[in-house]
Amino acid sequence: MNDKLNFIRLKGSIKAKYLIEGERRMAEKDVFLTVEGLNKLEKELDELKTVKRKEIAEKIKQALAFGDISENSEYDQAKNEQAQLEERIAKLEMILRNAKLIDDEDISTDVVSIGSKVVVKDLEYDEEMEYTIVGSAEANPYEGKISNVSPVGRALLGKKKEEIVEVHVPDGLIKYQILSITR
Repeated sequence: MNDKLNFIRLKGSIKAKYLIEGERRMAEKDVFLTVEGLNKLEKELDELKTVKRKEIAEKIKQALAFGDISENSEYDQAKNEQAQLEERIAKLEMILRNAKLIDDEDISTDVVSIGSKVVVKDLEYDEEMEYTIVGSAEANPYEGKISNVSPVGRALLGKKKEEIVEVHVPDGLIKYQILSITR
C-alpha cells in the first residue's frame, strides 16, 4: 500500500512538473488581443470566479449531503465540473497575463496586420469575404475573426491591397485577392 501511495505521489509530482514547464512555455508566448477581446475575456473570467465557482460549490455541498462519496455520482460530476472550471480560469488568467493589446491607432491600412479588417475575393468562386485578423485567443470564424496563426491569417499577414495570396489548406490551394484593408 505504501509503495502505491509513493507511486501516486511520484506520478503526481511528475505531472505537476510537466504542467509547470508547459505553462512556462505557454507563458512565453504573447497573446494578441483587441480591446473588445480583452473586455470579453475579463468579463468571462469574472463570471467564472464569482458566479460559477459558487454554483459548483453549492453542487458539491448538496452532493456531500447524500452521504458516502465513494459511490456518489453527483459528487463526482460536481468535482469534474470544478476541475474544468479551474482549468478554464487558469487558462484565462494566463492569456490575460500575457496579453499584448492591439491599439487601433497602430494598425496599418497599407499592409495586413493583426487587427486589420481585410476584404478578400476568392478567385475560384468569385466570392468576397471579410475577415478581421486577431490573436488566437479571440478567433471566431463564425464572426469573421480569424487567427493570425491560422493558414489564411498567416498567408494574409504582411500583404498589400490588390496582392494575390495563396493559402495552402488540407483541401489544396486557395487563391485570394486582397480588395481592401481597414482598421
